[in-house]
Amino acid sequence: MSEEAEQPRRLAVFEGEARVGQVISGLQALQLRPEDFTSPVALQMALTRIYEAVMKAFQEGFRKRYVAEVRFRDSMGNQVVFAVDLGESPPPFSTDRVRARIVVELYEEEQG
Repeated sequence: MSEEAEQPRRLAVFEGEARVGQVISGLQALQLRPEDFTSPVALQMALTRIYEAVMKAFQEGFRKRYVAEVRFRDSMGNQVVFAVDLGESPPPFSTDRVRARIVVELYEEEQG
């Protein structure tokens, strides 16, 4: 029996939903965080970051990618949102709203 099988593990399974859509590759910096609204200077820095990302995307050319925005509630009732990259070809779903199953496995890494 391998050591990996002997280590204690815990699984948690969550159910949620996902919205499938397209994004332009390279525009990951196009996000506004709460700290971007703390002052006029912070907002200007955020707008500069967004402007630079858009200009870089123009220079490199636009490529569309499909992503799923996954939403679910954790064990404490907090809403969790994250994205899953589905690649450049259309996913095999008939609608842009699908169900999601999120599996979390907790374990310790070996020391050594």
